[in-house]
Amino acid sequence: MITLSALQMKDIIYIEDGTKVGNMTDIEINVDIGKIINLIVATKTKTLGVFGESREVIIPWENVMKIGHDVILVKKNGNHAVLQIQPQNDSSTSFEQ
Repeated sequence: MITLSALQMKDIIYIEDGTKVGNMTDIEINVDIGKIINLIVATKTKTLGVFGESREVIIPWENVMKIGHDVILVKKNGNHAVLQIQPQNDSSTSFEQ
């Protein structure tokens, strides 16, 4: 058995080329059937090596190949939905796809 907080500590890595995707921030669960549907992974892109832009990548559960001690290996199969996190003036967060 593994906890959500333990999963959040692991790096998400593409199995094809070893590229680090980011770290899991959340999961989507279908409560009707009791199964995990997607992993939500936070990524950061750097501009000029300093400034980062936060994004979230949604990885379908069927793309999870192995959960190890330090990493979660996933396959790239297809395009993943990418959500860009943009802060608003009222200190809430909105998501754009």
